[in-house]
Amino acid sequence: MNHAGVGQWSDLGPRLISGGLFAVIGLFAMWLGGHPFHAFVAVICGIMVWEVARMVGAASASVALGCLAAVALFLLVTLPAGYSLPLVFVPALVGIARLERHRVSYALFSSAILVASFGLIHLRDDFGFIWMVWLALIVIASDILGYFAGRSIGGPKFWPKVSPKKTWSGTIAGWIGAALVGLVYAWKGMAGGEIIGISIALAIAGQFGDIAESALKRRMGVKDSSSILPGHGGMFDRFDAMLGASLFLLLVEQIIDFPPVPL
Repeated sequence: MNHAGVGQWSDLGPRLISGGLFAVIGLFAMWLGGHPFHAFVAVICGIMVWEVARMVGAASASVALGCLAAVALFLLVTLPAGYSLPLVFVPALVGIARLERHRVSYALFSSAILVASFGLIHLRDDFGFIWMVWLALIVIASDILGYFAGRSIGGPKFWPKVSPKKTWSGTIAGWIGAALVGLVYAWKGMAGGEIIGISIALAIAGQFGDIAESALKRRMGVKDSSSILPGHGGMFDRFDAMLGASLFLLLVEQIIDFPPVPL
């Protein structure tokens, strides 16, 4: 028996089970929309800020900072944006006051998590369930194809010093997966052909989100952000790509008419 080959896939079972259960819960929340979805994203946001706070050395204040982030996000999407926008930075400012080091890392990541989480809620509220599913499918397709291509094909590493498991074969396979998602949306007449390029760009942004989290973990000397999700690690490990894609989509919406109209 090839024990190396068995070890290569040893995390597949737990990864599929925990990922599948969470996907069902997430899909249901996405379908409901409104305050149930807002609350769902706020809880995830709070958990990720809790994880970041623990990683940078603010374990004693991590629960409070996570709860503060969840409440801040829920208020941000409930109150008029012009009044509530400063709430994006409240968890970062409070965390800075509690930290003796790694203040910049915590401030940047906690603020990015809140902005990206806001972007997810904005996408669902303003563009509907179909486009929330589109973003999720891009991240899922990129992750699944990247995982299997990287493990099966292998080859040169993409950025070994930061993310030693990520390969060029997996990275490119992720782009192909995202392109296929965009192609389906264009083929069904839900958007113009530009949606294919946008989908690939979001996959790349998601991969950079993954790399950014890997860089933080490597700097802090931890393997996973937490152990909440078997096979995945923490919530931040699961949502790092989604956050990167969400942040970039907020920028895309300012540059072009979204979704692109079919010709």
